[in-house]
Amino acid sequence: MRLAGLLLIGASLGACSGGIFDTNKEEVIYPDVPAEQRYNEGLTLMQKEDYAEAIRRFEDVDRQHPYSDWARKAMLMIAYINYTQGQYDECVGAARRYLTLHPGSADAAYAQFLIASSYYDQIPDISRDQQRTQRAIDALEEIVRKYPETEYAVSAKKKIEVARDQLAGKEMMVGRYYLEQRNYAGAINRFKVVVTKYQTTRHVEEALYRLTEAYMSLGIVSEAQTSAAVLGYNFPDSSWYKDAYKLVESRGVSPQMNEQSWISKAFKGFGLGGKV
Repeated sequence: MRLAGLLLIGASLGACSGGIFDTNKEEVIYPDVPAEQRYNEGLTLMQKEDYAEAIRRFEDVDRQHPYSDWARKAMLMIAYINYTQGQYDECVGAARRYLTLHPGSADAAYAQFLIASSYYDQIPDISRDQQRTQRAIDALEEIVRKYPETEYAVSAKKKIEVARDQLAGKEMMVGRYYLEQRNYAGAINRFKVVVTKYQTTRHVEEALYRLTEAYMSLGIVSEAQTSAAVLGYNFPDSSWYKDAYKLVESRGVSPQMNEQSWISKAFKGFGLGGKV
């Protein structure tokens, strides 16, 4: 049975409130009953929004009938409930266990998607450490690599772009700070990351302008001309290009491509020879 069947009841609940489970409640040992009966009890409790008790029923299925199909389905439901309740670490743990025991199942892609989504939903703002953002990208890329024909791969690709934009934004924030401190070498290194690793993000235009600005401040005019030229070639209508053009023109020169520059090499096959 595909996951759509597993979540027929649960999927309609969405991300419900009350994500903290009562961990102090004494563990209840249920009598050994048929796995299907216990599993359906769990679904019923989900419908009643008694998520903690539902998880206990699913855990009971896994404990009493560990080699059954119902146990496999119960493991996935445990991961799903934890995800909807914002219990992301628990979701990741349950989904990873599912993948370890059932790597070739029809629902393995969904288990991986739950892991990736748990990291993705915890992406912090750009002022904070972006470790979880990178974890999200790694997990999302695994979906695209292992399950390219699934619906989850389509969603993963979109989330990857958002997460990459976040990482680029972090580099830009630090780079701007270095510019303000007149640490031009440090700023260039940050903007270089954006230009070389995140060319498809919305930050690349500004990164090229900031490179122009930093190189002009250092008196390395040829590199400033190149960054301005690459900016103009790929984004001719950009306001950032207009500013870059004015900046190099203030030194009596104009944007000009230097094919030996790392900037032009970074765009070979991407922008130079065709618009971005």
